[in-house]
Amino acid sequence: MPIQESQAPDALSTEHLRPDLRRHSVRGGVLTVTSQGAQFLIQSVSTVVLARLLTPADFGLVAMVSAITGLGQAFADLGLSEATIQRKDITHDQISALFWTNGAIGLALTLITAALAPLLAKFYREPKLIEITLVLSLTFLIGGLRVQADALLKRQMRFSSLAVRDIASSAIGVCVAIVTAKAGLGYWALVALPLTFNLIQMALSWLMVNWRPSLPRRDANVGSMIAFGGNVAASYFMMNVNRSSDNVLIGWHLGATPLGLYSRAYNLLMLPVRQLSLPITSVAVPAFSRIQGDPERFARYYLRATNLMMWISAPVFGFLLVAAQPVIILTLGRQWRAAAPVFQILVLSAMGQLLFDSTTWLFVSRGQSGRLLRLLFAVSPIIVGSFALGLPFGIKGVALSGSLVLIALLPWVLKFAFHGTTLSLRRLGRALLWPVVASISGVVVSEVAMLLIVPERIFTQLLVVAVGFALAFLLLALVPAVRSEVGSFKDLLSELRTSGSAVPPGA
Repeated sequence: MPIQESQAPDALSTEHLRPDLRRHSVRGGVLTVTSQGAQFLIQSVSTVVLARLLTPADFGLVAMVSAITGLGQAFADLGLSEATIQRKDITHDQISALFWTNGAIGLALTLITAALAPLLAKFYREPKLIEITLVLSLTFLIGGLRVQADALLKRQMRFSSLAVRDIASSAIGVCVAIVTAKAGLGYWALVALPLTFNLIQMALSWLMVNWRPSLPRRDANVGSMIAFGGNVAASYFMMNVNRSSDNVLIGWHLGATPLGLYSRAYNLLMLPVRQLSLPITSVAVPAFSRIQGDPERFARYYLRATNLMMWISAPVFGFLLVAAQPVIILTLGRQWRAAAPVFQILVLSAMGQLLFDSTTWLFVSRGQSGRLLRLLFAVSPIIVGSFALGLPFGIKGVALSGSLVLIALLPWVLKFAFHGTTLSLRRLGRALLWPVVASISGVVVSEVAMLLIVPERIFTQLLVVAVGFALAFLLLALVPAVRSEVGSFKDLLSELRTSGSAVPPGA
């Protein structure tokens, strides 16, 4: 039943978070990373099992549709979840209006996608895409009904509830997909996975949130929020164009099997990328939004977040760069060996992609969705053009051209994002120096070890690379600056064990 506005303040207020924002951020980060770790294991099981039950063509068929429907995902919430999270004060009537707006947009996108099904089948010259598109179109409607429940949970920084929801949704979705694949239904297993995941997420979100919408009112005053959200949605649309255009071009020019190889390599790499970017973003945007009026504190939070992100990600991507082939064979099977070179090329730009994504924290948390949109309008044609430039050279050419262009654009993108803050490329460089040095050292030591030992078995190759990285990190631990930087993370852990007393704003 609809809840009255007098019942809503507990679900909408964030005043209780302000005195202890640092603790909420740290606890939220740990909970979210733990959740992402669990989801990473679940998705890894899904990747390993489904890659052995299905063919590259199965993955390619679904990737053809996903590349197009992914563009519409940006408009599924019209950026109104960010508007709800970023807003300092918000009313029940405003969120109700946003809920009905999101639902209407989700329904519209479902109908539009369904109508486009025959055109997609003709574009890719593949009749099977009609049924796949019709079923996947339902994810827009489900997502639209979930948006505001998700936003309220994040606004309240209820990360334990979000963790339970995400783990349960992933587990159920993967189980349904594996059962479908074992039943011999082929690519329908890949269709069942996102559909089940979104449906379970929607149901659990509404069970957890202490709020229900009422009928929309004309005087809800959501015009500025929709304008803000519209810019965010347009920005996310441009991001999705960047991330989907390579799949569209490969599927159209080369067909389902090459696209299957490319998309599996990309998605396998995105597993660790998403496990890092999603939890940090979930914590960073609401936390940064609360301190946007304190420029220096805002800058320190950003540098701290990127430093932690790089200490976790740089060794992972360095390891994957050296061990690309054994990782592909172990996770996907020997029939996917041709994806290994693409995977290795994509690793080169993985850390750059994380830094690129981090700029959205700065724009969204400061309410500068218009500047984010202008940035993406400038860089998107260059990124899409880089994929087209590499297309004649196959999937490796697309991966290499896109990676090099992203790396070349990154300094300018960061400088543009830092405008109006106390951040600078020099300060960011100091924050990233040691994690990057550690990763490069690990790559050099591991490559030398592989050349000297020449291991033949997959597990031996992985062990040699792992030992090489461990040795490089042990040597770097002799550097006082590295010990000091890594040791500072213990302070974050100690905060988790302290009492709930308030932390001074300058802490």
